[in-house]
Amino acid sequence: MTQKEKSTKPLLKMLLIGNSQVGKSCLLKMFCDNEFSFDVISTVGVDFRNMERDFDGETVKVQIWDTAGQEKFRTITSNYYRNAQGVAVIYDVTNEESFNQVNVWFEEIKKNAPEYISTVLLGNKVDLEDERVVSQEQGQNLAKQNNCPYFEVSAKSGVNVDTAFNKLMDSSYEKLKKFGKPKTTNTVNFKREKRKNPVVNSSVFSSYILFLYFSSLFNWVLFVKKKK
Repeated sequence: MTQKEKSTKPLLKMLLIGNSQVGKSCLLKMFCDNEFSFDVISTVGVDFRNMERDFDGETVKVQIWDTAGQEKFRTITSNYYRNAQGVAVIYDVTNEESFNQVNVWFEEIKKNAPEYISTVLLGNKVDLEDERVVSQEQGQNLAKQNNCPYFEVSAKSGVNVDTAFNKLMDSSYEKLKKFGKPKTTNTVNFKREKRKNPVVNSSVFSSYILFLYFSSLFNWVLFVKKKK
């Protein structure tokens, strides 16, 4: 396949959002690699995974963005909604606070994403049944309020992970076919490279110059005294 053919493949973008520590990164790893790890670190800003999938004989490049759940990264991640066709809102069934924040995340979608975007609600960590504080019925009712499918999943055991992700992917592809790529002025550059011209803090630089000057002056005075 030529480089031109690769570049003309349709691009499907999906987001994973929700509070920190609900298992977004682990769910993505289970879906992409069929693996679970306790060593997955919290996402800083935004990370992503690429894959290809066939839809009705058409090969589509799929990009799944794993976003940070911390409040300080909300401004960063909000810029990515406008380029996506699908969003999975994720909470932890053993953490009531993460469930209570679900509607806040749906408000973020309404504020930043195209109105036709596909959504799904996922209740993660159902393998920890003894620690559950949010019932399945609560999750189902909340999904109905937000007019989206609901799945209870486990990043550890893999329960319903493929089903949930594929459901969102299929729905997102339908939106991509119907509406095309969302129009946006945001440009996303995924290259991780060193800044060619690092910015130097002028006050720090000035202090450093003064330090060198006085150090040199002090050493000169000591030298003169020794000569005498």
